[in-house]
Amino acid sequence: MTIELEKRCPLCRSEKIQFFFEDKKRTYLQCSHCRLVFVPRRHWLSAAEEKATYDLHQNDPEDLGYRRFLSRLSQPLLKKLGSAQTGLDFGCGPGPALSLLLEECGHRVDLYDPFYYDHPEVLHKKYDFICATEVVEHLGDPDRVFGVLFEMLKYGGWLAIMTKLVIDLQAFRQWHYIRDLTHICFYSRHTFEYLARRFSATLEYPANDVILLHKK
Repeated sequence: MTIELEKRCPLCRSEKIQFFFEDKKRTYLQCSHCRLVFVPRRHWLSAAEEKATYDLHQNDPEDLGYRRFLSRLSQPLLKKLGSAQTGLDFGCGPGPALSLLLEECGHRVDLYDPFYYDHPEVLHKKYDFICATEVVEHLGDPDRVFGVLFEMLKYGGWLAIMTKLVIDLQAFRQWHYIRDLTHICFYSRHTFEYLARRFSATLEYPANDVILLHKK
């Protein structure tokens, strides 16, 4: 990313950027067009530091609590799918559990993660559904990534996302979500409305932190 692009929103490329908040470690900017809140590149962790943080996560596919957490996304998504659909768990992490939940219901799920399942060939396939749980807040170039995801998604397919949403500045100041230094993009309902318009999708919120986008 060049210095000039630092002045643009990483999601919609608007130049209508304003200061949003600053804490002891980072500055946060907000796009006036899509309302994405984002961290400038100068505050990003290195790839090695980022992976070291992810290595600390204990996402055991057999852990009942973790499966219950993921079911907040899997259950509403399963209600939308036909039988024997093919999907992608994008950013699945070192211990993919969501794919198991979906495969137990008769679907086939490919895995992709730039650190743990770096198989770029899957990014050239077409899918009935794509899941991204606790992923989009880590994206350095969400404009490109969302473009790739919707390109991979078949017409009539579902993009299922789990991420915490920005409410307002007051809540943001105290938000635990910004304490994780691997989190560099923060979305609101307004941001997902922008994405729905951009990619001609319908939008649903089956839970506060679960977003379903249906490619028409």
